[in-house]
Amino acid sequence: MKSILESERLILREFNLGDAAFIIELLNSPGWLEFIGDRKIKTIKDAENYLLQGPLKSYAQHGYGLYLVELKAGKVALGICGLLKRDFLTDPDIGFAFLPEHSGQSYAFEAAKAMMDHGYAVLKLNKIVAITEPHNVRSIRLLNKLGLHFEKPVRISNENNELLLFTEG
Repeated sequence: MKSILESERLILREFNLGDAAFIIELLNSPGWLEFIGDRKIKTIKDAENYLLQGPLKSYAQHGYGLYLVELKAGKVALGICGLLKRDFLTDPDIGFAFLPEHSGQSYAFEAAKAMMDHGYAVLKLNKIVAITEPHNVRSIRLLNKLGLHFEKPVRISNENNELLLFTEG
């Protein structure tokens, strides 16, 4: 378990296959299903494949990806946060999702702010963007708090829904 960064209350670390049960819980939580979509992750094997083809593959290919966010006190898994390199975006984008019982405590902001700082200072990225569903008001508020602002609508080529692209400036 490689720790990537720490903030005041949180540790962001690389995922491993032992995190499969957490992935099942998070990816089937109401917020994930509403705003990100059903990834059909129902079994430990499904979750392990998700980790292998998602975060673990991204670490190897890009040097970054989605990380497990844990509370320093007690190492409680709260959610995920990290940077993603998507085919349809020029720049890496910040992504985050937390279990419902850990929302409203500023964990998402703390993790995302630390991740963006890490992206610029350590990974030497030039620009970090974000995408979100138009009706995800909480994410939009968080992106604005991070200094990102709506730029334009974007479409993922194989999907019908339109997303909002947020950039700095």
